[in-house]
Formats: sequence, structure tokens, C-alpha cells
Amino acid sequence: MFHSNHGTRRSAAAVRSSTSGGLEGGGVGSPAASSASEGSSFRPSASTFWLLLHGLCCLISLFLGFRFSRLIFVLLFSNTIYTYTTTTTTTITSTRTETLTVSFPLTHTPPIETAVKPNNSAIELSDKMLNQGSSHSQVVVGRHGIRIRPWPHPDPTEVMRAHQIIVRVQQEQRKWYGVKSPRPLIVITPTYARTFQALHLTGLIHCLRNVPYPVTWIVVEAGGVTNETASLLARSRVQFLHIPFHEKMPVEWAERHLTENRMRLLGLRVIRERNMDGIVLFADDSNVHSLDLFDEIQKVQWMGSVSVGILAHSGGPDRTLLTEDEKLNPPIPVQGPACNSSGHLIGWHTFNSIPYSEKSATFVGESATVLPGKMEWSGFVFNARMIWKEAEEGRPEWVKDLDKIGENGEEIESPLALVNDASFVEPLGDCGKKVMLWWMRVEARADSKFPPGWIIDPPLEIVVPSKRTPWQESDDLAGGKLEQDDRRFTRPKSRSSSKRKNTLPGQDN
Repeated sequence: MFHSNHGTRRSAAAVRSSTSGGLEGGGVGSPAASSASEGSSFRPSASTFWLLLHGLCCLISLFLGFRFSRLIFVLLFSNTIYTYTTTTTTTITSTRTETLTVSFPLTHTPPIETAVKPNNSAIELSDKMLNQGSSHSQVVVGRHGIRIRPWPHPDPTEVMRAHQIIVRVQQEQRKWYGVKSPRPLIVITPTYARTFQALHLTGLIHCLRNVPYPVTWIVVEAGGVTNETASLLARSRVQFLHIPFHEKMPVEWAERHLTENRMRLLGLRVIRERNMDGIVLFADDSNVHSLDLFDEIQKVQWMGSVSVGILAHSGGPDRTLLTEDEKLNPPIPVQGPACNSSGHLIGWHTFNSIPYSEKSATFVGESATVLPGKMEWSGFVFNARMIWKEAEEGRPEWVKDLDKIGENGEEIESPLALVNDASFVEPLGDCGKKVMLWWMRVEARADSKFPPGWIIDPPLEIVVPSKRTPWQESDDLAGGKLEQDDRRFTRPKSRSSSKRKNTLPGQDN
């Protein structure tokens, strides 16, 4: 406190002395007046110097071609020291991450993870990782290297591990949110060797591969077992039973529907003889199935029904054949159960085939509308124990015995012939509101030719030869026609260009 007061008195005294000195020497002839007059004479000369320097810089800029500023002289001849201060602010953000660890069996031992230690150990670990990844990449950000995968394919081991993780996650999701106790599926498909069989069966094979439940595929083939069908089933990677049906498939659509019904009954008798357990589904090879269908039919107890979309035509029907009410409210091409407001089955919604009766196809491959049956088999599913012999005690009373069906030679048009009372059928798919199955018939002519197994042997004949190809055989087959085309489309060279080309460098005429 004493030092601060003493310093204040000394500064005040100095101010008083300077003020008094200025008042005493404020005359014209005083030294202060002379210094002021010198400062006023120096100011015009300084401004003139800077103006001349600016003009000199402009001349130098015109001569050099770029701007030459006078600030360069200030930086060169100035004694002022400029100090730049940079302030760096570091923000640390703490993030909490929750990780779900999924364990799965590995074919090899994964690499041992090393815990990162603070301070110098972290630097050593990052240098070690950088040295290990130097063979893959030389790109470095800070102390961490960036691994660049070799182009074009990634590491197959990592890709397989990623697929295994995805499969494991899907299994866990299905375990928590899917069907708790799924039952196996028994799929019955009638088929026969024809031009479009490979097309239809390949689509159905890929659909059955993606079903997440155990599947047993019973394929009944008309006309006996053929190599074409057997080769397709052998590559299907689906458990199957290939059963021959000794009647040939007729070429008329009406007779074909009846033959397919008898083939389905043969498949049911195989299930009865072997006591196969599961849910029976009738999947025609030309139908289109949604994967949601296989989840929905797990809800059936004894016998259920789903809605089937009928793809019988590509355009609208002839409106002259429709009534006035049908013109205002066109019929929906869906066949399935009809329910009341409380969700109980009260009837069936069938496909209206009257507008197409005169324009429907009669033979297979005919360019006309193919009509479905009254009630398609693909729209019904039921429990396999419903047709067992040993399950007569636990079987409902409204179910018929399979041995008594068709014993007198009567034809079976739909699975409703298996029950005495159709009111016990369970409507599935939100009581028939969801369509998860589509009925479609697209076939080639019965007399159309196709290579067995779709294997081309001998090779195909050349119809349109390629103009430029690495194979000499095609060029020889093209003959002189290609040479004529080349001569016609090739631009002739001028004499001057050919003359200049033949002239050696350094030779002038």
C-alpha cells in the first residue's frame, strides 16, 4: 500500500513539471516551437515520397505483368516485429454406445484383440497397426493407417462372417416375433414334361428354398418319371419325393383340371401311407406364392382357406357381356372365403367366368383366356393328421375318410370334398382380405419343341455372322460379303496424303 501511494505522488510531480516547462518555453523562439515547425515541414515530404513510391510500383507492375505492391518495401525496411498468436480450443465429447454381441461358430480362430493403453502404449500400438497394414495401404491419417481393400472383391472371409451375422440376427428376430412352434410343410405339386416346365418349376424351387420351415416336396408327374423333371429336382436342394402318375396329361384344359385333381389325391394317399406330419399345401408349378403365405398357414388347426388372385387375362373383359351392375362395380378376380363383420365364414367368393365362357381356351397353348376351376386346390391348406388312419379318434367328425373319396369313380373338383360340413373351414389371411397367392396359367403349344433339359447339343447354327470377332471360323463363313462391305464403307485415301506418306523426312521437291 505504501509503495503504490509513493508511485502515485511521483507521477503527479512529473506531470506538473512537464506542464510548467511547456508554459515557460512556449514562445516562438523556444526549442519546442522549432521542433513543431520541423515536423510540419516533414509531413509533405513524406506524402510525396509515398506517392512517388506508389508510381514506381505501378510501373514495375506494368513491366513485370503482375501486381507489385509498395507494401513489400514496408515489410523489407520496417523494424516493427509482428507477433501472431494462435489459440487452439479442444472439445472432448463423451459418447455412450450400446453394442449387441452375437456369437456364432467360426471356421477359424479370430484374431486376439489387444486393449489400447494410454500414453506411450497407444502410440506404440498404432505404429504396430500401421506397419502391419503397410502392405495394403500407405495412406496415413495422424497415427492410424487407412486400410484400402484390394479391388474389385472384398475379403471373402469377412463377407461370409457378415452373412452369418445377418442369418443369426434373422433367426433371433424370428424366434422372438415369428411363429413360436412352427410345423413342417408338405407341398404337393402336379406337373408333366413340357416346354414351360423348366420355367415354372425353377420359380417354385426358388420360392421353396426361401421358406424358413422344414419342407417336404411331393412332386407327382404325369406320364411317368422323366429325366427333365428329375434333373430339376436334383438341383433344387429341397427334400422331395418324385412320384410317377401313369396317365398322360391331356391337351384339353377341362380334362387337364380333372387329371391334376387325381394327381393331388395320389399325393394325399402317399402322406396317409407314410404318416407324414405337417401342414399340407397345394402349390401348382405355374402359381406365384408370397413368403407371407407360409407364415400365415401356420395358424391353421385342421383346415383353412386363403384368397387366391386369379390372373386369367391381361386386359379387361368385353364390357358388352357384362350387366349394368357389373359395369358400375366390376367383379374382383379373387377366389376365397367370405366373412361377416364378426370374422366368421359365411360363404365363398368365386371367380365369375360367365363373361369368358364363349372366349375361353379349350386346348393347352391356345391364345385365349384360361379359366380356373370352381374352387382351386391351391386356396386350401389342412393338417396332415386329418387324413391319417391312426388319427381316427382325434379327428373331427366333419372330416371324411380319404379311402371313401373317389371309390366309385366320381371326380373330385375341390378339397371341400374332404369334409362333410364346409362351415368348419378356418378363413386365413385376415379373413380372406389379404391375397398372398396368385393363380396363373401360361403354357406353350402342346406340339412345341424344346431341347431335352434345355441343354443345346450340338451347338447352335450361325444365323447372323458377327462382323468383328476373335473367332476365325465366323469370318470365313461370312465370305466375301464382309470384304465388300468393308470396301464400300472404307474412305479412300487421297493422292496428296499417300504422296506425303511415301516422302522421306528431309526430302523436299
